[in-house]
Amino acid sequence: MLQGWIQIILTLVIVVAITPFFGRYMARVFMKQRTFLDPALNSLDRVIFTLSGVRTREEMTGWQYARAVLYSNLAMLVFIYLIFMFQGVLPFNPTGLSAPSWHLALHTAISFVTNTNQQHYSGETTYSYFSQFAALGFMMFTSAATGIAVAIAFIRGLTGRPLGNFYVDMIQSITRILLPISMVGAVLFIAAGIPETLAGPAVVPTLENPAISQAIARGSVAHFEIIKELGENGGGFFSINSAHPFENPNGFTNLVELVAMLVIPSSMIITYGIFANNLKQAWLVYCIPLTLLVVFITITAIGEYQGNPAVNALLGSQAPNLEGKEVRFGWAQSALFAVFTTASMCGAINSMHDSLMPNGGFVTLSNMFLQIVFGGQGTGTAYLFAYLILAVFVTGLMVGRTPEFLGRKIEKREVVLATFLLLLIHPIAVLIPSAITLASSGQLAGISNPGFHGLSQVIYEYASAAANNGSGLEGLGDGSLWWNLSTSFSLLAGRYIPIVSLLLLADGMARKQPVPETAGTLRTDTGLFTGVTAGVVLILGALTFLPVLALGPVAEAFQIVRGIG
Repeated sequence: MLQGWIQIILTLVIVVAITPFFGRYMARVFMKQRTFLDPALNSLDRVIFTLSGVRTREEMTGWQYARAVLYSNLAMLVFIYLIFMFQGVLPFNPTGLSAPSWHLALHTAISFVTNTNQQHYSGETTYSYFSQFAALGFMMFTSAATGIAVAIAFIRGLTGRPLGNFYVDMIQSITRILLPISMVGAVLFIAAGIPETLAGPAVVPTLENPAISQAIARGSVAHFEIIKELGENGGGFFSINSAHPFENPNGFTNLVELVAMLVIPSSMIITYGIFANNLKQAWLVYCIPLTLLVVFITITAIGEYQGNPAVNALLGSQAPNLEGKEVRFGWAQSALFAVFTTASMCGAINSMHDSLMPNGGFVTLSNMFLQIVFGGQGTGTAYLFAYLILAVFVTGLMVGRTPEFLGRKIEKREVVLATFLLLLIHPIAVLIPSAITLASSGQLAGISNPGFHGLSQVIYEYASAAANNGSGLEGLGDGSLWWNLSTSFSLLAGRYIPIVSLLLLADGMARKQPVPETAGTLRTDTGLFTGVTAGVVLILGALTFLPVLALGPVAEAFQIVRGIG
């Protein structure tokens, strides 16, 4: 037990220790200050800007930035969809895979362009090597870079700066952040035993009968794996994702993957602090997701360590819940990975989330409902500060002061956009399709468990799609036309409506005239206000999603304790 907790604590310490350094580096990149990579990458940037025709000095308004995001993502969506549909005649297809169904290809394309990577397929038997690295791998960089660019534009607007140029921000997110780290990470992964090859499956004799051969899938996995975690993409090269020994063979690779998941979203808060010239506020805000993360890890780890009461009764002693887990990771690393991957909206897994105790089900769903426990690639930081704006408004009303944030008044437009973003879009994208699915016939829903856990499976699938997470409880027949199209709605609504809202909110803040600070100004860089913000986050989240949590993992926990399930 002690060893598991030590592993969890050391991982958290590493993430927190990296945060200030990487946060400062990202701030230097997007504030156009000199970095140590400039000599090597300035010429690359110039070539890309010249060939693409990007006017680097052109600033965009909120609507222009939003249109650039939507148009570029639409073009990439069409591009990768065509690759999927023509993969049968494209190169690097050693197993001769044909095109998937049109609705599966559409769902996959939407899933990867939205940085969700929800997979209703098995990677090694559905998509060719070319589809994996030219379409899926390509989107892992560009969708992550889109999220970073939007977050930076939001931070600029919040701090009174022009929003910038989307194309410049996206390209530099790739060349200065994602690509350099991915190159180093891929080399480390190859050294640790993760394959990187274009050769077809290895055919070997089985141990039971040498006369019978077995085909072992492989591919260009190492470079795919690092950007999967770093970009909070989460889509696995193989069907069992980071539980596969070719994606995550040992404790070292598991540690690198865990740190890679959180390094950008956690550091982005410090990047904000440098833009705002207020690191005190940044660290106070940082404590909100960090505290929630620690609490959620504790809840999940305790549940997995104590195990299933029904199983313990049969054994006559307490034993950790190892159902659906890789023995090389055990209860502690499996619990930590489950919380990290849903907190960061990465979606990668190293164990079967469907086998988590109700504690873990409650936490993973809560992470995707709140979306601010570091949250999605870049956008999680923006959601956190949108909550901060709501907290300023609510607190201002309570104490009779004009709501202001960073010297700019919070007015009706900002409150409406923040409320629309945080309280309407996500619930609509999750609860409405879930209600339709649960009210339909069992054949349409494909639910494998008709009880409380079955409800969790449905809610989880749509929450994962709307939160751009991508993981699943995998107890559903989710490869059907219904699931592919209905989750596509949640994918698109959960990604692009919030992005447009964030950009309009930032644009409005950037255009406001700053007001001088007075004795009556409500300070937002205090522990008291940070506590109020945390309360606003939890209260609004509870009001929206507590009923489905009560009917899902909470009810399941009572069922297990009573010995019914």
